[in-house]
Amino acid sequence: MENYWKRLKAHPLAYNLTLIVLTLLALAFVAHFAMQAGTRHGARRTVPDFSGIPLEEAQRIALRNDLTLFINDSLFVPAYEGGIVLDQLPAGGVEVKPGRTVYVTINSFRQKSVPVPYVAGRSLRQAKNMLEIAGLEIEELVYRPDMATNYVLEEYCDGRPVQATSRIEAEMGSGVTLYVGVEAGSETTPVPLVTGYGLREAKSRLWELGINVGRVNYDEGINLLNQKQARVYRQSPAAEQTVRLGDRVELWLTLDADKASESRAAAEKEAARLAQERIAREQAEADSLALVRFEEATSPAGGDTPADTHRGTTNDDEGFFD
Repeated sequence: MENYWKRLKAHPLAYNLTLIVLTLLALAFVAHFAMQAGTRHGARRTVPDFSGIPLEEAQRIALRNDLTLFINDSLFVPAYEGGIVLDQLPAGGVEVKPGRTVYVTINSFRQKSVPVPYVAGRSLRQAKNMLEIAGLEIEELVYRPDMATNYVLEEYCDGRPVQATSRIEAEMGSGVTLYVGVEAGSETTPVPLVTGYGLREAKSRLWELGINVGRVNYDEGINLLNQKQARVYRQSPAAEQTVRLGDRVELWLTLDADKASESRAAAEKEAARLAQERIAREQAEADSLALVRFEEATSPAGGDTPADTHRGTTNDDEGFFD
């Protein structure tokens, strides 16, 4: 080996190239093992199931398993104690590398209270948006005769009237009752298509058109934790049917994405058909009304038609000549 290096040194170019190759190989070898140690390649931890465990205990269990807990969200579920872990990601039983962060949702100790905004005197759409921004929703829309359709006349929260000077607070997610005006002749509205949407957006679309949310039906497996992922797959009355302002629409929700998608495709076709029928019916009614007005405008005073006037004149003439 010594003689080999001596002969190699006699050729500087070959010697330097050999040194460079050996150096690169040594660096690659060191980097490989450093990466193995840094990423803990091959090391695995099974994520414990933290559901139903108090947060402090869950943190101790995570520490023993070389994992980190991070509170990603919180909900208020009265059936559970405050501070209980409700959900986690990754789920229990999944294998991960040591040091992995597990994101958990915990149960709040009480529901947060928020100020109730004063929305009387605004349009229904503005009022709805203000309530949603505040973390509240509409409990019921009650319509009263008024010259301005879909303008909020009065507002009540938990049976108490809300005034501009009120300092009323309500639990987040609770509902507010709105008394809304409706002008004679404007009492109806077409039902919007809400199939395929989540519950929150479906409610918002109904309220915006002056329709109350009726009974909400959940498929098996839907709970407070996964409710946000559920989608409407059926509504009654269906989209584009005409209802009175303040009427209710019943909803059915599912976690089956394919079921919701197929239902929406079918609902869109039916809604398009009903919309065409409604437009044709409204056009026919408008044409009929226009014809009646035209006839009223062109008929002589007293309601006699030109034929009647002519016959009256002829009879008078005959009597005169007689």
